[in-house]
Amino acid sequence: MTAEASQAGPSEGPASDGLRPLRIALLTYKGNPFCGGQGVYVRHLSRELARLGHRVEVIGAQPYPVLDEGYDGLRLTELPSLDLYRQPDPFRTPKRDEYRDWIDALEVGTMWTGGFPEPLTFSLRARRHLRSRRGDFDVVHDNQTLGYGLLGDVGAPLVTTIHHPITVDRRLELDAAGSWQRRYAVRRWYAFTRMQKRVARRLPSVLTVSGTSRQEIIDHLGVRQDRIHVVHIGADTDLFAPDPSVSVVPGRIVTTSSADVPLKGLVFLVEALAKVRTEHPEAHLVVVGKRPAEGPVARAMERYGLEGAVEFVKGISDAELVDLVRSAQVACVPSLYEGFSLPAAEAMATGTPLLATTGGAIPEVAGRDGETCLAVPPGDAGALAAGLTRLLGDADLRARLGAAGRERVLRHFTWARAAEGTVARYREAMARAGGRDTADARTAGTVRRGSAPQPADRSATTPPGRPAAPADRGAAPGFPADPGAVSVTTAETSDRESRATC
Repeated sequence: MTAEASQAGPSEGPASDGLRPLRIALLTYKGNPFCGGQGVYVRHLSRELARLGHRVEVIGAQPYPVLDEGYDGLRLTELPSLDLYRQPDPFRTPKRDEYRDWIDALEVGTMWTGGFPEPLTFSLRARRHLRSRRGDFDVVHDNQTLGYGLLGDVGAPLVTTIHHPITVDRRLELDAAGSWQRRYAVRRWYAFTRMQKRVARRLPSVLTVSGTSRQEIIDHLGVRQDRIHVVHIGADTDLFAPDPSVSVVPGRIVTTSSADVPLKGLVFLVEALAKVRTEHPEAHLVVVGKRPAEGPVARAMERYGLEGAVEFVKGISDAELVDLVRSAQVACVPSLYEGFSLPAAEAMATGTPLLATTGGAIPEVAGRDGETCLAVPPGDAGALAAGLTRLLGDADLRARLGAAGRERVLRHFTWARAAEGTVARYREAMARAGGRDTADARTAGTVRRGSAPQPADRSATTPPGRPAAPADRGAAPGFPADPGAVSVTTAETSDRESRATC
């Protein structure tokens, strides 16, 4: 989707909560909104914050975020890396004239030795950029960079979102590694998680997306529980909505898997499909993601003769994605673990019946088994097969779960609610830092008329794209320019790609 960030600032009047509009720096070291949850989070949260009347400057590296158009005060600033994992030449060695400073050298050196440098190097560039613009922002919101560069003074109070600890991904990949060489490679790639653990413990304010993620952050990262606040995210319920004019394809099962990694559990769904087709020969799977050339999913498809029954699609538009989900008889989330699961929320929002595992926070989103979804244990192909067979054979059950699922999302999981809860945490962080909005921040816990309630206490709640085309490299009103970044007002649609570019 092409998007245009307005150069005009928000109105001079109060924000939707009745207080002064905030100037927000929203950081993301990877912003692709079509691959992985971080880019989706930045895109939708930035839009809703702008809709509430705040000025939002998204500061991101490649693949650059895509921002929605038509919102005052929404702007993208590019803070480029060396883009070492871009397609079609991932893990490339830059030419000599591409190096700009010691951070670039650090980025390449870490990549050469098998590590993943981007959280660290983006944080260092972001700190330099933010310090050069001291006074431009009321609050800095980091989207799970967790790099050393964000410790100390970044020019404004810091709030950090941790979707879930990446140590969970590391553990699952180590469990699936078949050789000592593979285990060594996994440990080296995830070496940045040691940094993230050290940084997380020193953060004053952490947002997360579910009660499950909150507990994982406490257990895995050692963050004090009184510093962690749950603000549920959600689906774009205007886009992901039922449409009776879209024909449902008999036997169609849809899932989203941006990369062939153990965490996503796709291999178990492929194995389940082989079992289901013995009773429902028309059953077939459409995977939103890149087809793996090798690995456990490719081997399972070959072993069970499913080449013609499994289709992979990527590079589709938002509208095409929504229609694909609408056309399915069943949407499935087979993940071993999720910190929230946007695919589950989006499928439910369309009214498509959901079969999901109980991995991580998925039950917080999907709800109770038999009421708003069918729930099965993670990593169990037999249970997935039984759930799929039951749904494919029972039209009344599909209709009941589909309607109940959408109602659940509308009640609990929308981006408007997420933005309102996030703003309340911004104002609290500013109050703790003694900012000029201290008085405003102290009143932020009050839910104002017309706003959706968000938890105000500190306890857990239950439930590569191409770079944006620069249009104006100068400074928009209210957004001073910086020589270390490129300001843009348009961005291009990018394909759903593998983990290395997400």
